[in-house]
Amino acid sequence: MTNILDGLRVIDCGSFIAAPGAATVLSDFGADVIKVEPPGAGDAARTISRMPGNPSSEHPYGWLLDNRNKRGLALNLASPAGLAVLKRLAERADVFITNFPLATRKKLGIGYEALSALNPRLIYASFTGYGERGAEVAKPGFDLTAYWARSGLMDGCRTDAGTPPARALTGMGDHPSAISLFGAIMLGLYQRERTGKGSQVGSSLLANGFWAHGFQVQAALCGATFYPRPPRDQHFNALTAYYRCRDDKWIMLTILNENRDWPVLAQCLGRENLIDDPRFVQRADRFKHAHALIAEFDAAFATRDRPEWRKILGDAGLVFEIVASAQDTVTDQQAIDAGVLVPFDNDTLMTIDSPLHVDGVAKVKPRKAPDVGQHSGEILREAGYSDGEIEQLRASETVA
Repeated sequence: MTNILDGLRVIDCGSFIAAPGAATVLSDFGADVIKVEPPGAGDAARTISRMPGNPSSEHPYGWLLDNRNKRGLALNLASPAGLAVLKRLAERADVFITNFPLATRKKLGIGYEALSALNPRLIYASFTGYGERGAEVAKPGFDLTAYWARSGLMDGCRTDAGTPPARALTGMGDHPSAISLFGAIMLGLYQRERTGKGSQVGSSLLANGFWAHGFQVQAALCGATFYPRPPRDQHFNALTAYYRCRDDKWIMLTILNENRDWPVLAQCLGRENLIDDPRFVQRADRFKHAHALIAEFDAAFATRDRPEWRKILGDAGLVFEIVASAQDTVTDQQAIDAGVLVPFDNDTLMTIDSPLHVDGVAKVKPRKAPDVGQHSGEILREAGYSDGEIEQLRASETVA
């Protein structure tokens, strides 16, 4: 079977991660995605991996992940000629994706009303920081602010109530938000199949942050009483806590079926004496004396390295997982076997596949992300521009 989205024409007129990430998922299933970025330095996302504090590498890893499979068009949208090129492409496109500020779209004349007038079948995918209604629609937002901080996730993900709020990692809100926008685009395409008409679809960082934090936010909406997160060694349940091994690596336990697994865990840890200890016999007892049980487990886990514990707990069928570092993930054999990590086409360098699949359908083998304007000429020729017109666009620095 051919790729599901073969023949679908997509314009990625976005920047950074979330909106372009949705285009990347479309490309994984066969869509032809044109990445529009300004001449010169291109999309600011190209430089994120070089910012202080991020891992250093010879590869522009953020760009490789979020813009694979795309064709690059460097276009100066500040010029009338550049806007004319974009509108000609939009006339022929199925999907137009942007996260430009709403005021910028209006100023350039590339809002939904303008482009749908040129192409009534167009699916216009709008991504914003704070939505498209309300007093703060013009407020700039990134995943660290609109998704992470504003949603309550930053406050809730402290190590414990006495520590500062937790700072998110780069792209941690953008990537799940990209999946939301992808879902909205597919809904728009499905509606078009039914009606023959295009529509505007969208999502926002704020909406995705609230959704990710939904369990706690819904509790607040229901007037629930909240309790401060305790330090790790004072957690209310020793069987859902995390522990340091002898090699300073960590294991996370999630033992929920305690009737079956509590004795097994105690035996695995070499602490059979705890099974009949009056403090820990019943579940309520283990809750009441959780701090003491955590101390017992701390001492036990400190006697072996994590690989040993991983085998012991795994062989016993217990629910746990290693607390992996980014360096650990790249050798995760299950992630490789399951197709979570896949190689770039004709390369040994690996990347992360989008987290969706359809049985019987092969996804596109990831191709390296484009250089700035790498495919400008071929894209313009496909849009009907002659070689002479293309040279004029280059000479005027409308296209690079």
